[in-house]
Amino acid sequence: TRQGLLTTPLRDRFGIPVRLNFYSTEELEKVVHRAARLLDLDIAPDGATEVARRARGTPRIALRLLRRVRDFAEAAGDPINRESAASALKRLEIDSDGLDALDRRYLHALVKTYAGGPVGVETLAAALSEARDAVEDVIEPYLMQRGYVARTPRGRVAAPLAYERLGLPNPGGHQTGLFGEK
Repeated sequence: TRQGLLTTPLRDRFGIPVRLNFYSTEELEKVVHRAARLLDLDIAPDGATEVARRARGTPRIALRLLRRVRDFAEAAGDPINRESAASALKRLEIDSDGLDALDRRYLHALVKTYAGGPVGVETLAAALSEARDAVEDVIEPYLMQRGYVARTPRGRVAAPLAYERLGLPNPGGHQTGLFGEK
């Protein structure tokens, strides 16, 4: 539940307001190893690291990826190690940063179609054929947390990392500030 959707009196009744953050890769490795034990899977440490690195800082995603990696490894008769995990995740279109096809479509639309922004969320949602809520709640949080996108009062803008990720030169890379500074 988004905190802003709760009324202030209801929010004030919670004894300890807690904000959850994304998990680190090391924490997710522990989650993956524990899940592998429960699933009776033999997973190499580098295989668990590969799954954890691409899990977007979220345990439920790490568990979903582990199950899919297991499926691919079992079908191929391979052990679960870095190579088999990377191969399975590549087939699932999840890249080394944990970005999936929808994330890449978002970045492509923002950078190539709308020249890096600023562009409104409604426009991006229409370009992706996704609901606004999906864009704001599913796609953008991870992209913003990782530094690919910034939310401004005028709309979404691509950060330098987005251009780098797409292999494009950053058009703002040579801009000067208001007083001529770089």
